[in-house]
Amino acid sequence: MAYRLDKKMVIGVSSRALFDLTAENEIFETQGLAAYCSYQVEHEQEILKPGPGFQLIKSLLRLNEYSRDGDLVEVIIMSRNSPDTSLRVFNAISHYGLPITRSVLVSGASLAPYLAAFHTDLFLSAYEDDVQSAIDSGIAAGIICTEWSPQVIPMPAAGIRLAFDGDAVLFADESEQIFKERGLDAFEENEKVHAREPLAEGPFAKFLKKLSDLQRELGTEDCPIRTALVTSRSAPAHERVIRTMRAWNVRVDEAFFLGGLEKKDVLKAFGAQIFFDDQSVHTQSAALAVPAARVPYRNSGCMQRFRCAAEQ
Repeated sequence: MAYRLDKKMVIGVSSRALFDLTAENEIFETQGLAAYCSYQVEHEQEILKPGPGFQLIKSLLRLNEYSRDGDLVEVIIMSRNSPDTSLRVFNAISHYGLPITRSVLVSGASLAPYLAAFHTDLFLSAYEDDVQSAIDSGIAAGIICTEWSPQVIPMPAAGIRLAFDGDAVLFADESEQIFKERGLDAFEENEKVHAREPLAEGPFAKFLKKLSDLQRELGTEDCPIRTALVTSRSAPAHERVIRTMRAWNVRVDEAFFLGGLEKKDVLKAFGAQIFFDDQSVHTQSAALAVPAARVPYRNSGCMQRFRCAAEQ
């Protein structure tokens, strides 16, 4: 019987998200593909340092220790590297003892067609085109910040801590558009009027629901997964968010309604192993304290197709 991925939480991660390839990417950008390939082959016995997504991936893989048959989480390397230049990445995976055995290596081609084929629930990459394609296909994805310093990141000894922005990440962006177009007063009035109407699902809604299901499976007491909502909303716009979570039957362990306050210090105190936000101003600031990834919203063409499909 063939191995099945559809019942697992499948995480696709690029080599630049998992390991620190800053110098190597600089060679690619300044000297071209041939120089990059030569460098990787020449240095394939040199172990790569952990990158911004390393601790998250390591913690996610540990969840399999809670299952008798180890079937909770599958991590797959999804890289634009060629098979020939990938040995350095696999040597690092072996060095750190990460139980990652599957990979997608496309030699510079788009990864988008393979995300659905592998039942991907979350995709982390530094390459914006692939992340945008994933979002447009309804798969949670983030452009991970590679300008990142491991020295300032508080890593919990055990467990997983994920933090999410609300509008345009967990929720659709309709309310955020009202704020951008008509200002704070119009936004707050809209949220008061529609407080009992659940917000529409955003790019990460499906992932949060699956994560919440996994939390229930692992048990509410001493669950290794802890989630946080970190949003610029504040009262009176908080009520609709809370009622939306109830309607979705999802678990969020901590919520911070900051009303425009800086998010970085809260994320550091929470000990987030990653934070997802749709605005660069927030992810760039957060990345000074915790790993962060920007979530691009669905492009207008895809949004129109989704609306038409929903109306049929």
